[in-house]
This record gives sequence, structure tokens and C-alpha cells, in this order.
Amino acid sequence: MTDTHKAIAPRPTALELFDGPVTDANLRRYLEGIPGIDAVGLEQRAAGLGTRSIKTTSKKRALDTIIGLIDLTTLEGADTPGKVRSLVAKAVTPDASDPSTPRVAAVCVYGDMVPYAVEALGVHHAKGTDSGIQVAAVATAFPSGRASLAIKLSDTADAVDAGADEIDMVIDRGAFLSGRYGQVFDEIVAVKEACRRPDGSYAHLKVILETGELNTYDNIRRASWLAILAGGDFIKTSTGKVAPAATLPVTLLMLEVVRDWHRLTGEKIGVKPAGGIRTSKDAIKYLVTVAETVGEEWLQPHLFRFGASSLLNDVLLQRQKMTTGHYSGADYVTID
Repeated sequence: MTDTHKAIAPRPTALELFDGPVTDANLRRYLEGIPGIDAVGLEQRAAGLGTRSIKTTSKKRALDTIIGLIDLTTLEGADTPGKVRSLVAKAVTPDASDPSTPRVAAVCVYGDMVPYAVEALGVHHAKGTDSGIQVAAVATAFPSGRASLAIKLSDTADAVDAGADEIDMVIDRGAFLSGRYGQVFDEIVAVKEACRRPDGSYAHLKVILETGELNTYDNIRRASWLAILAGGDFIKTSTGKVAPAATLPVTLLMLEVVRDWHRLTGEKIGVKPAGGIRTSKDAIKYLVTVAETVGEEWLQPHLFRFGASSLLNDVLLQRQKMTTGHYSGADYVTID
């Protein structure tokens, strides 16, 4: 645990934002000095963006964009190597009837399933198919985060050693809600270091805030800033195991933090809403919100993702309707 006199190792840019060393006390002063959220205004902005429509001619491009931003996910206790291989097959070929269908951005699995995902992607690569699909692993005692730091770091390092390209970590919400910001900060810094590969490069780090447990928009804004200051490459709404998961107002808020950080430092941080986004209609609302808040340049896999398991099926059905003029049966697409 960080005391008020111990210096915390931040991302380099963070040093420029503090008057003196980045201590627990300075971190608390900085985060609690961030202006409060106008909840009504935030929700009205989100509602307005959610009513925007797109032209029919743009819809197929929007659907293709959504597919390319999906972290296709299975995070169940009953996951098996066979299920992960099937997930990878679907990620590589979402619609076998249409070779023009884009591939998803990543497959997201538990750490012990990483070797099977890496192996399955390697088979496609050996056949001359460079999928470009990343392997993301949840870590740090996902979804609760209730474990010692040593276990969290081992969890992370094991996944990276197994070939994970990305790590989705969870913050200690209990520590954050107790005001122990330095402890949360230190854990993110330490997990980031555990993402280091032998060649010195790092697996990308997505920091899950579990916004449904943070209770207020002010807390979500503070946690977003904390995660970025500590070195997160992405800020992510949820584990998908706690309700509410991703919502449009919360995602808008996190995008505004990312926008403000970019204006302040020139650095681009990613955002990942996860959990509860199941339909193309809803996903398009998120695309509009991204474009209107941080710009269309953020609609790339290294800056925006959807964490989802069932969203892809709906997008494929909508895409098929645009091609054939009618809906395919629900059994046309595979069940994840």
C-alpha cells in the first residue's frame, strides 16, 4: 500500500501534471480536484447522440466497422479448448457465405485458454492466412479483483508468456471506493510492468473500471483519469459480469476523458465498452458517439473496441439482410 510520502512510478506524461512527485496525497488532491459531472447534461447529450440516424448507404460500412472493432469473448467457467477453437474459427471467418465479411479485432478468453487461442490462430497463419486478430486475456483475478498483488501479477505474466497480445485487468474497486487511490494506481503500474515481454515490448493493457460498482459519474471520471495516469492503454467500462455494464452515458463520459487527455498531452488512449451491447442498432449509437466526441480517427481497433459475445450474430444477420433483402433465420449464425 502506498503511503503519502512514497513516490509512485507513473507514465512519463503524468509527471508533468503534478506539482512535485506523484505521491498518494498529490494523486488524491489531483483526482478530487477534477470538476464534478452534470449528470443531467451528460445523459441528455448521450440521449441526443443515441437518436442520430445514419443513411442506408452508410449502414453497411457501419456494420463492417462494428465487426472490425469486436473483441469476440467467451468468459465462462465451462469454457473448453474446443469452444475456444470454435470462437477463433468464427473470429477468422464470421460469415462463411460471404468472404468480404471483415474479421473481428480480437478474441478474449481466460488466461488458461490463451494457449488454445494462440494455437488456433497459428493454424490459420500456417495456412497462409495472417488473421491480424489479437488474443486478449482477462487477468488480475477477473472479475472480482479479489486477490493479492502477487497473484494478480503472476496471472498477468502467465497470460503474456502464453502469447496474449492484450491484457484486460480489473481495478480493486474496494480500494478505489475507500479513497485508496495510490494503491489502485500502484497496482495498475505493476500490472503494466508485468505486461512486458522478453524483447522489451508490452502487451496492451486495458483497465476495467467496473463502472456499475463505482456508483457515481464523478467516481467514473476519477477512475478513468487514474487509469490513464498509471499507464493504461485502454479504459474499459465493465467485466460484463456486473449490472449495469456498458451504457451510452458512461461511455460518453470516458470518451470525454480520453478527448481531454489527448488535448492535454497529444496521447491517444482507447475506450472499450463491454457487456450488454447486443444489437447492431445499439452498437451504431456507440459509433456515432465516438465520432462526435473524439472523432472518426478513434474508430480503429487500437483505439476503440466492443467487448461482446452475441453482438456479432446480430450484425451478421443485419448485414445479410442488406445483401439478400430478407432476414436469415436465427440458426443461420453460430451460437457463441
